[in-house]
Amino acid sequence: MAGTLSACLVLTACGGSSDWQHEEFTASQSDFDFAIPDTIPEPFVPEDNPMSEAKVRLGRHLFYDNRLSGNQTQSCASCHEQALGFADGVALPTGSTGEQLARNSQGLLNVAYNSTFTWSNHSLTTLSDQHMVPLFAEFPVELGINDLNREEILLRLSNDPDYQSMFAQAWPDSADAINFSNISQALASFIRSMVSFNSDFDRYERGDTSALTASQQRGRALFFDEKTECFHCHGGFNFSQSTLHSGTVFFEAPFFNNGLYNLDGNGSYPEGNQGLYELTGKEEDKGKFRPVSLRNIEVTAPYMHDGSISTLAEVIEFYAAGGRAPTTVNGVPTGDGRKNPNKSGFVGGFTLTEQEKQDLLNFLKSLTDHRFNSDERFSNPYE
Repeated sequence: MAGTLSACLVLTACGGSSDWQHEEFTASQSDFDFAIPDTIPEPFVPEDNPMSEAKVRLGRHLFYDNRLSGNQTQSCASCHEQALGFADGVALPTGSTGEQLARNSQGLLNVAYNSTFTWSNHSLTTLSDQHMVPLFAEFPVELGINDLNREEILLRLSNDPDYQSMFAQAWPDSADAINFSNISQALASFIRSMVSFNSDFDRYERGDTSALTASQQRGRALFFDEKTECFHCHGGFNFSQSTLHSGTVFFEAPFFNNGLYNLDGNGSYPEGNQGLYELTGKEEDKGKFRPVSLRNIEVTAPYMHDGSISTLAEVIEFYAAGGRAPTTVNGVPTGDGRKNPNKSGFVGGFTLTEQEKQDLLNFLKSLTDHRFNSDERFSNPYE
């Protein structure tokens, strides 16, 4: 697997990519057992939120609890279903108040290795900070916590004897453990524990040559070939260049434009959904999004930041074309994404035979971790 791992954190910028550099940092030392192979580095754990079984247990209960939304209609699990790799199977999710969100729900397998979180925010570098977004977001509303109901939500939890016990076990030295800072840290701990490397691909890399079919092995070769360029954005042990782990001391967080839109011929994406540009205001950042991990990609359809591509076969055709040809999405013209001036140099298009396309598709399916998608450690504790 050395060839897969080597490109994990050392990136070379090209047209259409942005690398955000972060200063040196140190990880927390923890005895928590992530139950991963020795060949895989442990996830980065911030010093201010060390892992513990008590916090993971608490976070699991909070993750599945509707009481954590303002109107008690949704939980984190409403948009992150375990059987779907903790995605939700729809193009765009709907928040607790019925408002549609602008971006597709991402799967959560190995999200602990992300160097940044959400689709295009270079400043969100910890899971606990990220959790404040769905909890408190107003435009659009997700779980709908605000200044008017936040105390009521804390009261719901503090009146529950089980939560009283779980918070006390997670923070035994705190007299007032039930607060939103600890809620976000517990959720972060649970989601950070969602790591697994038990796909057919992983077994093949560990020496089981029968784990991949002949077609999948051919697809593997294509994936890591300069012909398709897939590995440049989706390389490394977690199949994303946006990766950090416990051994990382300096990292760059890349964002790429893949030519999905080109509304005005000058690189624009739909208003309010232009990727990194929304935060930086730089024209060259229009359409740049974080390269997500391809692990479990088979079960996390639909694809792209707006869920506008339905199947993996269509994703392959999209990249083979070097971006999206003019069409419409929800009745709105996309422009010719293939000619987007901010498009990454890695999205240049390629030619494959029908068999090669099928081989590549079959390889992507080998990244599915079926054990993770039914692992009781991550399942609903209320069922």
